[in-house]
Amino acid sequence: MKRTQPYLLVAFLTSILLYGCNVAKHLPAGEKLYVGTDFVLNTDSTITKDEKSRLTDQLTELARPRPNKQLFGFPYKVAMYYFIGEPKKEKGFRAGLRRRFGEAPVLASARGLTANSELMANVLENQGYFRSRVGGEFVDVNSYKTKARYTAQVPQRYLIDSVSFIGDSTQVARAMFNASPRTLLKAGDPFVLDVINTEKQRIADAVKQRGFYYFLPEYVAMLTDTAVGNHKVRFYVAIKPDIPAAAKVPYFIRNVNIFPNYTLRTARRDTNLTEAYQPPVANPADTSLSLRRFYIVDSARVFKPQLFNDVISLRPGRRYNSRAQDLSLSRLVNLGTFKYVRNRFEPVGRYGRDSALFDVNYYLTPLPRKSVRLEVSGNSRSNNLAGTLLTLSFIGRNFLGRAEQLTVNGTAGIDLQIGAAGRGVTNYRYGVDATLSFPRLVSPFTIRYDRRQILPKTNLSLGYELLQRDSLYNLSSFRASFGYAFRTSNRVEHSFNPLNVNFVHPFNEGPKFYEAVSDTNVAISGPYLRLDQDVLILSSIYTLNVTSLPNSNRKYSNRYTLNIEPAGNLAGLLVKYDDLDYKRIFGLPFSQFFRIDLDTRHYFQLNKSLVWANRFFGGVGIPYGNSVELPFVRQYFVGGANSVRAFRPRAVGPGTFSSESGKVLFQDGGGDVKLEVNTELRAKLGSIFQLATFIDAGNVWSYTDQTYYGPGSQFSKDFIKQLAIGGGIGLRLDLSYFLIRADLATPFQKPYLPEGQRWVLNQIDFGSRDWRRENLILNIAVGYPF
Repeated sequence: MKRTQPYLLVAFLTSILLYGCNVAKHLPAGEKLYVGTDFVLNTDSTITKDEKSRLTDQLTELARPRPNKQLFGFPYKVAMYYFIGEPKKEKGFRAGLRRRFGEAPVLASARGLTANSELMANVLENQGYFRSRVGGEFVDVNSYKTKARYTAQVPQRYLIDSVSFIGDSTQVARAMFNASPRTLLKAGDPFVLDVINTEKQRIADAVKQRGFYYFLPEYVAMLTDTAVGNHKVRFYVAIKPDIPAAAKVPYFIRNVNIFPNYTLRTARRDTNLTEAYQPPVANPADTSLSLRRFYIVDSARVFKPQLFNDVISLRPGRRYNSRAQDLSLSRLVNLGTFKYVRNRFEPVGRYGRDSALFDVNYYLTPLPRKSVRLEVSGNSRSNNLAGTLLTLSFIGRNFLGRAEQLTVNGTAGIDLQIGAAGRGVTNYRYGVDATLSFPRLVSPFTIRYDRRQILPKTNLSLGYELLQRDSLYNLSSFRASFGYAFRTSNRVEHSFNPLNVNFVHPFNEGPKFYEAVSDTNVAISGPYLRLDQDVLILSSIYTLNVTSLPNSNRKYSNRYTLNIEPAGNLAGLLVKYDDLDYKRIFGLPFSQFFRIDLDTRHYFQLNKSLVWANRFFGGVGIPYGNSVELPFVRQYFVGGANSVRAFRPRAVGPGTFSSESGKVLFQDGGGDVKLEVNTELRAKLGSIFQLATFIDAGNVWSYTDQTYYGPGSQFSKDFIKQLAIGGGIGLRLDLSYFLIRADLATPFQKPYLPEGQRWVLNQIDFGSRDWRRENLILNIAVGYPF
């Protein structure tokens, strides 16, 4: 039976192929299969080659319908469609099989040809190629296939000659004129309809920010004059004369009514303004405050009034501002305290001759004050540790009355090292941490910041973790931090922790630990002896994240992450050296170093199914004073599923040192300097599967000290010769919520081999079992490596 299976498979595939070759017989009479589009562009001599190529790509995207998928010119999905046949039931097995593997034939349509020609001509007109003409015809490929051929006559493009804003004495016209310096229409730029529409929206936004609540983009008139000559166009921008009266006047805020406990079930009670209270003002005798009124309906005083003063940017007595309104809503949503946020503006009559009044109502539905969550998850770490984690979380919202959030997590988990060829370590983790987050800056002194941005956060964190490394040793780690996180734009995020304390205490060394230290065959025992030391880190950490704006049409995107960490500076100034030339706090020597690193990522969308992803990481830690190297918990490492994938976790470096050169079973040799470059080509195979091919290179080095790892471990001018280089292929399974990947890699250059023998490409032998065992590394992880 087993011998017949391959023949059955070949026979099945052959039958589909033979059946598919008769696709023409199954097509409706007189119809042909539509297989694609060609373009012939007859352009003016002023149009460049690149511009012509761009127009071809743009017009190709407009062509409809999309042809059937083909493999080497064969419409295999159409063949499967006819091979499976017409199902008897709409939801039966055959119907599902046909939807999954088949595809109905896309037939040529003369009506579609005409519609496409008109659409393409309109698009060219909207791009400034006035009086363009597009015609189409079908060209037969063979007896049953045809494709559309479009011929476009593209004249010289029109450019902007000048832009004039026409105003009058009305307030709305003056508001428009004040927005004119930032116009998107620039002399010399091409005429583009999308830019014109964007300019209308920009003007409308600017006018709304000046109080004109009812003003819309369609109230802006764009008049053009193409009689200038030489393919130039003049723009005249004005307010249409027949806009509604309400759009011509600015609105002022009379009252701001806040309903922070609003629900549909108790709406009448929650919005009863007779129960509202007003926060006290600094100077009640000031008559200018007569209109500046906040009314809060919160009889239980669940929320402190200062919260809404911090969050809501609209102010009674001031002119309406659309940006302040958007900012207020964004802040309320991002507090994490309210489940639903909505608002309503109520006109309340005339305020004066040329303005009107609003009452602003905010309806806020709070989340539960307390919640508990139990989560069981799988995890994958950068050192190829994979396992499970049990997390019990408590969340206390509005903890101190101003939308503060207290989060307490208790964790327990186990990590197993995969892809380590039987030399892995099992870790058991137990921990508890608590974070109190304030939606404002908390400081003993005033810190000024741009109040037009998203509210900053102040975070206070405490945590403890116990790590048990299988028969090796235990590590207890206490950490505390106080810092700020804030955004200055949609692209830029800052995090600054002026106070960061980390205390690591190793204990309970096991038999494997002492076995490794005492083994005479171990190349270096120093790295293990260093684990028998307490580590105290007193540092400040600054992180800057810069990302591209989210845009699905963007061909290139990037991300930059900068980390800066000075440690032991202030303590070093205040504490004197002891008799052993160490500076100590509570009898413990504290680490002193300066650490800085940059992680940059660059993504190029080559086409709809192909992405070229790149990462560069460079970091250096400079130890001084009490430290001859970075503390173990701050060192850099290379190797593993998210690093140089052709080498086992943390198996690279420092420099030319190799953890595999001796019988060190659990080497975790890190470094003070790290360089790493990764490049990966990702190809989609349908909606679920992806393929990748990649090359990784990197290493770590000691900054100055060579005591533990010997010559060749210090960073030098020969660093390029000491890079670990490898590459391979990967298969990814995209399940929407998460991605599982398996990357198979092999080394190209091994830095620990003697110079002149490090390139090992000529030693690749997939047929050798010994070579595969030593050189093929399978990395299984969750998520992309970068």
